[in-house]
Amino acid sequence: MHGDFMTVQSAPSLKKRLILMGALMTLLVVGLVGFTLFKRAMMQKYLTGGAAHPPQVVTAQVIQWTNWQPSFDTIGSLRAARGVQISVEVAGMVRRVAFKAGDEVQAGQTLVEMVDDAERAALQAQIAGLELARLTLKRDEAQYAVHAISQAQLEVDRADVDSRTAQRDQALALLAKKKVTAPFAGQMGITLVNPGQYLNPGDKIATLQTVHQLLVDFNLPQQFLGRIAVGQWVHLSFEAWPGKTFAARVVARNPEVDASTRNVSVEARLEPGTASLLPGAFAHVTWDYDRAAPRLTLPQSAIAFNPYGATVFVIQRGPGGTPPKAQQVFITTGATRGDQIAVLSGLKAGDEVVTSGQLKLKSGMSVALSTAAAPPFAAAPTPQEQ
Repeated sequence: MHGDFMTVQSAPSLKKRLILMGALMTLLVVGLVGFTLFKRAMMQKYLTGGAAHPPQVVTAQVIQWTNWQPSFDTIGSLRAARGVQISVEVAGMVRRVAFKAGDEVQAGQTLVEMVDDAERAALQAQIAGLELARLTLKRDEAQYAVHAISQAQLEVDRADVDSRTAQRDQALALLAKKKVTAPFAGQMGITLVNPGQYLNPGDKIATLQTVHQLLVDFNLPQQFLGRIAVGQWVHLSFEAWPGKTFAARVVARNPEVDASTRNVSVEARLEPGTASLLPGAFAHVTWDYDRAAPRLTLPQSAIAFNPYGATVFVIQRGPGGTPPKAQQVFITTGATRGDQIAVLSGLKAGDEVVTSGQLKLKSGMSVALSTAAAPPFAAAPTPQEQ
């Protein structure tokens, strides 16, 4: 009797425990499923923009019309209209240097005299031989007139006169080479030649340059062939003369395009009165190839260039006190000028465009405007030391 009673008491207790455990498991599963669904819903809401992003700090600029001068900048090199390295043609010892470094010389002026005693003696011998040959020819012509000599002898005498004349002229030319003269007017450079120095053929004496008439050589890409023409003006600037420009007129264009660079060489002549410039100087060349026209311009840093196109972020201000938002738009860009770039389409005057901080933006994001770090926007930027 006692054992049966224990069995009856245990059965209800085990059943209650099983029911309680089932209820707890059900609550646990429902809680886990509910938490998972809630987390998924919150994540979806955040990714779709339901959660508020903090405003991103950016700088912006209102795009306006600018008087745009289309120009092309390149580099050039100055050279004299006429310049040469003076050298000697024949070997010999220097007797006299007839100029000083920096002298202005005229065409034909003597620059260097070399020892020419042997050449002068040889010339006198050739002159004496020529005089004898002429006397012989004159005497034989008189004898030939009375048939005292043959015509063959007379022809030999004439040939001897011609030969000795050529030898005299050769001696004169050799003697002339012992004196180096200026081939044209100009300014002499520094020389290291001194009297008593022996020179070989081809040895350099000094440079001669027409520094009062300078040319500038520069290259243009082949796409400008239809725009460049003789008579147009270019403007030069030099690091040695900051803030000063020099004008030069185009005088020639190479008749062929360089096959390796696809550039064409252009030559321009500087205006007179540029004595401060020297041949060989490096020049910044600016060529205005078209008339000025109004263009919408932006700083180049405001534009993101991608394979699918150029884009910018435009500020859209909301009603009331709501923060402004950034909207990405496609644009078409044109030429560049310093920090500026022309905008051909996609924007209109008065649009407020993000100029920095756009890398962290997406369309529809809220922004906070700041002017503390506005990018440069100059047609002729100048590097600044920090």
